[in-house]
Formats: sequence, structure tokens, C-alpha cells
Amino acid sequence: MKTIATGLLAFATVVFGLATWAGAAGAGAWAGYVAAAAEAGMVGALADWFAVTALFRRPFGLPIPHTAIIPTKKDAFGKSLGDFVGDNFLSGPVVRERLAAIGIARRLGEWLAAPGSAERVTRETAAALRGVLAVLRDDDVQAVVAEAVTRRAAASSVAEPAGRLLGRVVADGGHRGVVDLVAVRAHDWLTEHHEEVVQRVTQRTPGWTPRFIDQQVGERVYKELMRFVTDIRDDRQHPARGAIDNFLADFATELQHDPATIARVERAKADLLARPEVQDLIASSWSAVRTLVLTAAEDEQSELRRRIAAGLRSFGRRLATDRRLQAKTDGWLQDAAQYVVQTYRTEITSLISETVAGWDADDASRKIEANVGRDLQFIRINGTVVGALAGLLIHTVAVALGG
Repeated sequence: MKTIATGLLAFATVVFGLATWAGAAGAGAWAGYVAAAAEAGMVGALADWFAVTALFRRPFGLPIPHTAIIPTKKDAFGKSLGDFVGDNFLSGPVVRERLAAIGIARRLGEWLAAPGSAERVTRETAAALRGVLAVLRDDDVQAVVAEAVTRRAAASSVAEPAGRLLGRVVADGGHRGVVDLVAVRAHDWLTEHHEEVVQRVTQRTPGWTPRFIDQQVGERVYKELMRFVTDIRDDRQHPARGAIDNFLADFATELQHDPATIARVERAKADLLARPEVQDLIASSWSAVRTLVLTAAEDEQSELRRRIAAGLRSFGRRLATDRRLQAKTDGWLQDAAQYVVQTYRTEITSLISETVAGWDADDASRKIEANVGRDLQFIRINGTVVGALAGLLIHTVAVALGG
């Protein structure tokens, strides 16, 4: 394109020379018209050559003001470009309007509802989850989990919620099954440890009593214990059961309202949390959770992956048809996008300006010229043609007025 544009300049120069010579030789009035058109074409070509060249370099290397514009104004161009992008593309209203026109929620719902999409999301999510779990150090995670659970447990009151729970359990009779179990186990234990119970009792008798008396006392105590436990086991209305009901109800009330009881429970909780065994148990829970999640994530037929895929598919169908959910989801996305562009617009635009500022001036000028130079050469061609036509018109008007 440079060759063509320069060739037109050379052609106009040759025509101008020949027309001028022909006019001087008396060829006629037509030579003046041709010479005027060629001369104006030369001027237009030279002027546009200067304009195009001045964008990228100094013509003939001369320090003419306002030339080599791109190399000298590169940083200013980069800042202006960044400001332009920030003002016209990274503004909240523009982003919201564009996202509203796209309808992301509806498209996302249709895609999730399409066959295979939910499974693909589940598969990619499982792969990402496995990657995250692979890079996490178990010791670090266990320490974080233990610290978080301990801090949360220490900050939460245990007595009052436990009192409310115990009160509801007692009111509903839910504790009676535990009492039945304890009574049965106590009866079975006494049945299996007859000799041991009698021996423990005889060991507590005075040393001066005869041996057979001690044995009789032990048997008597054992029989009374068996009768008492058997009565509790078999009689639902036994006074001991009522005493247990009253005790638990009173204890539930104290847990909720008695400061002394609440303080004792909180101290017991703190002592329990401080025990190494409890800390080890809390920390080791991460290993169990990690193994469970990894196993479920790797197995394509696991219940976890099937439920996630089914949930995504169901959500996609609802999102594709429910206009209220679409509007709500689009609103969330628009709010999030607006927050991002408003919060990080300076960082994004500075990336443009700093990138342009980091370019080498001459190299940037060559790259830009290589991309847009072909079109710029048409300016030179048009300047030659338009200049020639303008020169011909001006000469014609001048001759007509002079005539």
C-alpha cells in the first residue's frame, strides 16, 4: 500500500511536469487544467504523507513539533484508554444494563436442565474438591478445626439450651426409655454379680461380728437391692421413677435459671474442652470427614454425587421457568458485578495504562503501524485523488471567473 500511494505521488509529479512543459510549448488550455489537477494532487499526497508519517515517526528525522505522536504520547494514550474503558465499560449502569439484556439466570437454568450438564458440573466440582483436599495439610486443617470448634463451644452457653432440651424431654416422657434401660441393666448386673455384692457388703461389717452374721447381712442387703431394682423395672408407677422425674424437671429448671448451676456447668464444659483427649477427638474428626468426602467425590455412583447432580438439575429447571427466581438471581449477579467494577475499576484501568506504559515506544509504534498502516495508506491515496479533483475544480472556477 505504501508503494501504491508513493506511486500515485510519483505519477502526479510526472504528469505535472509534462503538463507544464506542454503548456509552455503552446499545447493549449487543456495543459493548464491537467497541470493544476496534478499539482493539487501532489500537494494532497505530500500533506497526507506527512500526516500519516507524523503519527509514527518524525518525517526525515526532523524535530518538527507534534510529530512521532504515538511514541511520544504512548503513556498518555494508555491512561486515556484506561479512563475510556473505565467510564464507558466498567460503570455500574452499563454493566447492569448489559447483564439484564443477556438474561444470565434463564440461560444458566436452561443449561443446567439440559442432559449431561448437571453431571458435568458435579464431575468438575468433585475434581476441584479433590484438588483442594490434596493440597491442604492435614495438620493445619486439624489445628484450624480444633481451634474453631473450641472457640465456638467456649463462646456458646451450654447450660440454658441443655436445660430447655431436658425440660422438653422430661415433659414428653422421653427419658423413661433410658430409665427402663438402666433398671434392666442394673437388674442384670446384680443377677450376674451376686457373690461380688455380698462380699463387698461383708467387707464393710465390723470386725467383731461373727462370720455367719456378716454373710446373712450381705445376703439381706443383696435381696433388698434386687427387690428395689426389680420393683423399679416392673412398676411404671414406682415412687423412685417419680423421684427421678421430679429430679430431672428440677434440674432442667436450674440449668435455665439458677446462676450457680449454670456456672458449674460452664466450668465443667471449659474443663472438658481443655482435656487433651477432647482436643484430639475434635482434631481427628477432620480425617474422618476428609476420607468420607474423598470417597464420595471419587465414586461417580456415590449418593453424594447423585444428590448433587439431581439438585443441580432440579434447580436448573426451576431457574429456567420461574421468572421471579430469574429476576432475583439476575439481581444478585448484577449487584455482584456492579460491586466488582466499582470496587476494582481503578485496578482494572490501571492494568491497561501500566501495560501500555511498559511497552517500548518504538516497538509499540511499529506494531500499531503494522496493524492499521494499510488503512492509513488509503488516506494518502485519497489525498492524491481528492487533491487532484479539488485542484481541477479550483482552476476551472478561476479560469471561468477570469474569463
